[in-house]
Amino acid sequence: MHADTEHEAWLILLRTPMLGGAGLRALLARAGSSTALLTRLRRAPPEGLPAVARAWLHAPDAARIDADLHWLRQPEQRLLTCLDADFPPQLDACPGAPAALFVRGDAARLLLPQLAIVGARAATPEGLAHARRFAAQLGAAGLTISSGLAAGIDGAAHTGALHSAGGTVAVVGTGCDVVYPARHRELAARIVVHGAVVSAFPPATTARAAHFPMRNRVLAGLALGVLVVEAGQRSGALITAHAGTTLGREVFAVPGSIANPLARGCHRLIREGAQLVESAEEIIDALRTSIAAQGLRLSARLGEDADVSAASATTAAPDGDAARWLDALGHAPVALETLALRLDQPVAAAAAALGLLELDGRVARTAGGLWQRLPD
Repeated sequence: MHADTEHEAWLILLRTPMLGGAGLRALLARAGSSTALLTRLRRAPPEGLPAVARAWLHAPDAARIDADLHWLRQPEQRLLTCLDADFPPQLDACPGAPAALFVRGDAARLLLPQLAIVGARAATPEGLAHARRFAAQLGAAGLTISSGLAAGIDGAAHTGALHSAGGTVAVVGTGCDVVYPARHRELAARIVVHGAVVSAFPPATTARAAHFPMRNRVLAGLALGVLVVEAGQRSGALITAHAGTTLGREVFAVPGSIANPLARGCHRLIREGAQLVESAEEIIDALRTSIAAQGLRLSARLGEDADVSAASATTAAPDGDAARWLDALGHAPVALETLALRLDQPVAAAAAALGLLELDGRVARTAGGLWQRLPD
């Protein structure tokens, strides 16, 4: 089927009022494709589907859908759906997860182990320095740093990660083509080059308060853990942290002075069971089991055997699948897609395996985004 036809059906469904990610996922499970589901909904809409949704399904805004399709035709811009093999499995397993994501940049980044770093918008200079330092060190160790592109800690985390091989992912509460706050326009452009900007909302969606809870859930769902650096008692960062707890993610918090009001949210999280951390090494050690589990989930989605490259890459012995990936990598920098072709494996499998080998200190990403084997 022509890609535009399938995309058009997806876009109509995603913009259908009051349908929602969970409802759309349930309907897709029975219909099998977006075009089949759209045809079924138009012919025999389920009872309880609101009149406004039925009206949209029969007469969607053609100009809006055409604009969406034009956006998708641009380089490095993609609609990543829950029916795609490389949809992030860690998000796929989250209750209420969106049925699709709009991505600007490298969608394969979403398959690599991520840590979300969040915190106060009106952060102190010390807090901003902590966020940059943690992001740079964790990125150098192989974790992709994700955050929400907000002012303060979010921006500092993205900036710190951009100086590392790990790169960064911005999960936004607007369309991917809308930068909020506007002063982060240049930062967003750099993130597209060295990572990805991701949204559950279609292009041209403006900032609305009701969208940020979904942004926070996606941010927590994509990551293996959430690190909070400075947060007031009512900070939005605490919402992301609590979403992470609900989803079974590790939650970390940086302690601060009792005289700093922005330390109170972190201290509250620590009292509630978050791990107090002072170094990047503590976070990496705490996430090793989660990293291996993510590799297994990805392999299961790709229909591979349980003893897969992503899992074996966590072992210290240079044999099995880990050695196979290293041998295919050779000793010259290689693009992810090239390596996948060498072993006749999906790009998603290559991303998972290399991400774990990177955390093990056996491969690294170059400044140009290529992968290189490190000396033993």
